Amino acid sequence: MTIQGLGRFGVWRYYSGFTPEDARELEGLGYSTLWLGASPGADLPVVESLLEATETQLVGTSIVNIWSSPAKQVAESFHRIEARFPGRFILGVGAGHPEHDQVYRKPYDALVEYLDELDEAGVPKERRALAALGPRVLELARDRTAGALPYLTIPEHTRQAREIEGTGALLVAENKVTLDTDVDRARTTGRGSVGFYLDLKNYVSNLRRLGFSEEDVTKPGSDRLIDALALHGTADEVADGLVAHLTAGADQIAVQVLDQDYMATLRALAPALAARV
Repeated sequence: MTIQGLGRFGVWRYYSGFTPEDARELEGLGYSTLWLGASPGADLPVVESLLEATETQLVGTSIVNIWSSPAKQVAESFHRIEARFPGRFILGVGAGHPEHDQVYRKPYDALVEYLDELDEAGVPKERRALAALGPRVLELARDRTAGALPYLTIPEHTRQAREIEGTGALLVAENKVTLDTDVDRARTTGRGSVGFYLDLKNYVSNLRRLGFSEEDVTKPGSDRLIDALALHGTADEVADGLVAHLTAGADQIAVQVLDQDYMATLRALAPALAARV
């Protein structure tokens, strides 16, 4: 499902980490979508300030946690934002992690119920997306939303997801990066981010499905795993790794920068990415 203005390159960052000034510069650099991570609340904070600061850039949540943000309240926030900035907000929702949600129950059933509530509240299918890794939830994303927002994946997962999603559904893949040619230091940076997810069953299960071994996914993660999930090297080398997701079928790659100065990294990456599409 085509979303007008989506573009090929977006930026994934904790929702509290974006500023309006950064958003404006990123729009000029060619990053057409900002993806807000870390489960923003039902009132969808900061979305409007970022949209106000930009002209055509889209903002999406990646993701609103269905356990902590009631669908009715989220729908009210969606309609508030949509009224002010028609077509520029994408509501991404997901089930989170059983290890971190005390009320966690069967995630698939809960996702279906949540989407039913969004339907009842008038949130259109084409303005929402679903965090999805496994085949069943990818199918749900295809059937009940604009498409899928896979996280912590590799191009092979993107290829498999596109086969499930078909040609018409949205597919935005996230990948972590550090612009560092010192391999040991870059892997240390990558492990600092990836290690958290190696305690979470849904991510580890997905990585096993993709062919990573038990040794690979055991903390702190093998070099092979870290190199795939947290790309490192020169701007050209990192750009090649990111564009591999597009080649595999993604509509957009959401770049998550692990470097302390994330804007400097995105400035350096922008011309390398633009040269590849």
